[in-house]
Amino acid sequence: MGRALVTGAAGFLGSHLCDRLIAEGHEVIGMDNLITGDLKNIEHLFKNEKFTFYNHDVSNFIHVPGDLDYILHFASPASPIDYLKIPIQTLKVGSLGTHNCLGLALAKGARILVASTSEIYGDPHVHPQTEDYWGNVNPVGPRGVYDEAKRFQEAMTMAYHTYHGLETRIVRIFNTYGPRMRLNDGRVLPAFIGQALRGEDLTIFGDGSQTRSFCYVDDLIEGIYRLLLSDHAQPVNIGNPDEISIGDFAEEIIKLTGTDQKVVYKELPVDDPTQRRPDITKAQNILGWEPKVNRAEGLKITYEYFKSLPSEELYKKEHKDFSQYARKNK
Repeated sequence: MGRALVTGAAGFLGSHLCDRLIAEGHEVIGMDNLITGDLKNIEHLFKNEKFTFYNHDVSNFIHVPGDLDYILHFASPASPIDYLKIPIQTLKVGSLGTHNCLGLALAKGARILVASTSEIYGDPHVHPQTEDYWGNVNPVGPRGVYDEAKRFQEAMTMAYHTYHGLETRIVRIFNTYGPRMRLNDGRVLPAFIGQALRGEDLTIFGDGSQTRSFCYVDDLIEGIYRLLLSDHAQPVNIGNPDEISIGDFAEEIIKLTGTDQKVVYKELPVDDPTQRRPDITKAQNILGWEPKVNRAEGLKITYEYFKSLPSEELYKKEHKDFSQYARKNK
């Protein structure tokens, strides 16, 4: 099989990708500067002869000795708490980091898959979101550092494809969940479960009518792997189209955890999307992919994972409430 570089390897998705690639017989080089990643996510791979890890920031020049067949660029803060706290690093990894990865792919003759996001659609005026929708994004708002980094990333990737003939793939990832998520990273699912486990009221930002669509991590990784091996260079949505309001989702978490917490409401952050659901027609037709794990099953697995974490993880406060950053940047 091939030799693959995974950037952001110690993150939630990057670590699962490393597992999948190794299981398929690939040799994997993991790279991460650990600004948001955690070595605990990949420590089980350290004794595997097919895995090598480099502690490196891809926003700086990347050197990897030997041949490479694939590069999967997943290095980027992905939660609002992270990219609102480190906006410059977020922009750099989406621009400089992507440029470095594309240059490495060109030099090595490797196929590269870059991780984009549903956030390139912004607060969408089209629902569900199809790949040919250009989005509704505020480039100077607090979320712009992430949204525009990903939009630039896609543009740079397509430029390398059209100008240099580089083999490129672009995956637009919608809300994903599962084991190895950080419990206190500010995203809605781990936030709700963390609050329930601590006996706190569940916090909804806005009135709870905004929607999200949650895809279990195993399904997402399957879609990404199929896209990597495909011959399709245009962006492809990978996500679960099973849409739910945040208010209803909070009730599901309360039922799942067997708690009796109340739901409290706070101000909706600036530019927070009101609707989010992927149109996965392209993934179905081109990749033969669709999600298999229903939300009840995936949530049960994820809840058991969070319950197994040590107590210091449960009460760890990594950053302030991300809405404070959003309001600060109004």
